[in-house]
Amino acid sequence: AGTSPAEEEGLVEVYKEGLIKDWGIKKFNLDDLYVRFFRLAERCIPEQTGQGVVCYISNFSYLSDPSFVVMRQRFLQEFDRLYFDCLNGDSRETGKVTPDGKPDPSVFFTQYNKAGIRVGTAIGLMVRKNKRDKKSTVHFRHFWGVNKNQAILDSLNHNDFNASYQQVNPSYDNRFAFVPLKIDNHYLKWAKVTDFCAIPPSNGLMEKRGGALIDIDRNALEQRMQAYFNPDLDWDDYKALNYGLMKSQARFDPKLTRRKALLQESYSKNCLVRYSVRPFDLRWCYYTGIRPIWNEPRPQLWKQCWQGNKFLLTRFSAAKYPEGTPFYFTPFLSDDHLLTPDAVAIPFQLMNGDKLKAQERLILLEMLGEKPEVDQAIANLSPNARQYLADLQFPNPDEDGETASLIWYHALAIGYSPLYLTENADGIRQDFPRIPLPNSKELLLNSARLGQQLSQLLDTENPNLVNQSLTKLKQIAVISHVNNQQLNPDAGDLSVNVGWGHSGKQGVTMPGKGKLVERAFSETELTHFQQNSQLNSEQIYQLLGNVTYDIYLNEIAYWKNIPQRVWGYTIGGYQVIKKWLSYREMSLLGRPLTLEEVREVQDMARRITTILLLEPELNANYEAIKQATFSWPNSSHT
Repeated sequence: AGTSPAEEEGLVEVYKEGLIKDWGIKKFNLDDLYVRFFRLAERCIPEQTGQGVVCYISNFSYLSDPSFVVMRQRFLQEFDRLYFDCLNGDSRETGKVTPDGKPDPSVFFTQYNKAGIRVGTAIGLMVRKNKRDKKSTVHFRHFWGVNKNQAILDSLNHNDFNASYQQVNPSYDNRFAFVPLKIDNHYLKWAKVTDFCAIPPSNGLMEKRGGALIDIDRNALEQRMQAYFNPDLDWDDYKALNYGLMKSQARFDPKLTRRKALLQESYSKNCLVRYSVRPFDLRWCYYTGIRPIWNEPRPQLWKQCWQGNKFLLTRFSAAKYPEGTPFYFTPFLSDDHLLTPDAVAIPFQLMNGDKLKAQERLILLEMLGEKPEVDQAIANLSPNARQYLADLQFPNPDEDGETASLIWYHALAIGYSPLYLTENADGIRQDFPRIPLPNSKELLLNSARLGQQLSQLLDTENPNLVNQSLTKLKQIAVISHVNNQQLNPDAGDLSVNVGWGHSGKQGVTMPGKGKLVERAFSETELTHFQQNSQLNSEQIYQLLGNVTYDIYLNEIAYWKNIPQRVWGYTIGGYQVIKKWLSYREMSLLGRPLTLEEVREVQDMARRITTILLLEPELNANYEAIKQATFSWPNSSHT
């Protein structure tokens, strides 16, 4: 550990060849120790002796993670028979639970640590024969649950060893995955969401400055940044304020960087902007493109963040299970980890010079170093996407903002359909999601209408339509006192202190168990749902869950009646409400919640409820489009 790739003479560089050029994988980490051991084994067996056996127990990421595609491709070329026993037990990807929700510890558990190590593991056994097989064969099986160790031992007694495995068919389309994947052929014929873009999407901003540039409190952030850009404060005076940007961080010399900043910029209130940190978690940030104040300032994203523009967010591949939907919407600047593992933002429109092609306009914009006026915006649509709209007789998307938004709102509607997510789970998990386009104008307009409705629900600062819908859900997430008394904010009654979050290594916020009480819906709550949704009790249970929860801030205050599926609702790998609460624990926030923040949770729960109530319509929309899909050109290997 700690040996540099240079000292190893590029040991694992062969596993990185073509990742960017051929596969479009720009972010990867293949320098883990276990990867080096696999490379050493590959050198010893295929490259030296020509025959032999490799058998390791290791991290299980290499079985399907996109970053390991070249490594898997080499194994298929170099070995004849490959056997993989996936032992699961991962804390991040599966949450250490089996598919049916039971405990799934690591095989490396002890009586003192019942969960075992955090990383999911697998046993890989690869055979290289002296007389090679015509084609390599890949065998796979899962082991789950608390008795998996014994089950592994018992498996050695099978009379037909191969019969205990499922044969896997790694291919280009599934990135040569060693795990069984069900990807229907129709899914591969659809375009990736990134195929609709005129320019590649941009990752969100990456701070890595301990929260110095981001804050829930606008005034506190403004004060910090005014001090940072105050030339009358010398370094010692500024350092004494202990504001965060005086600490050495990743690629960051604080004294040198501030000197550079004072020479190039002054404080600007226009740089204090709204910032989407996580789903439904909107804060403030101070933007500057001076490197390295932000670890990654993403200037191309900032240039497209202007009043009236909107962004569809997605990610390259899934990193957590359950992931929920891999899509989000925001009109604001966004964080790199808004979705896991890394969110990319797709602007609906591009701010560019007039009468120029998209790429030429971007070059001009970069040369200008500024943001042109809004009336110079063009649609962020690829030539194929533009041709699609033209075929359906839509107006020029550069001259009609509604047309420019149609495909993006449509993608949002498809991405929030549970049926779409279930039917295409393996394909969606592996790559940028693929989206079916309808072959009629009417279907696209209807789908885009649903997507626009979703965008209003996801944008917490958009009151249009939403306020009318949410008033019908006034029984959801009602702030209450355990003794039915009036809560007193001045007495600390709104402090969050029941363990929803805590500070982990390097100040990273980690979620906790918190306190919640599961119960049946009251008759009043159920009747209220029925009256305002026009649904019967069976439909309500199906859409919202069979039970509801009371979610506690502390021992006396709680949000009453957050239905099961609302509480568990997940976007981009984050359980939305629980994640929001983890950052508001009193020990982290340093103060109680305000009444506005309490209402924010109430509003969040009601928005999610409305999304869940839309699911039948979203599924019907997906089904209709699946039966009438436009034939996207050359989509199978794009």
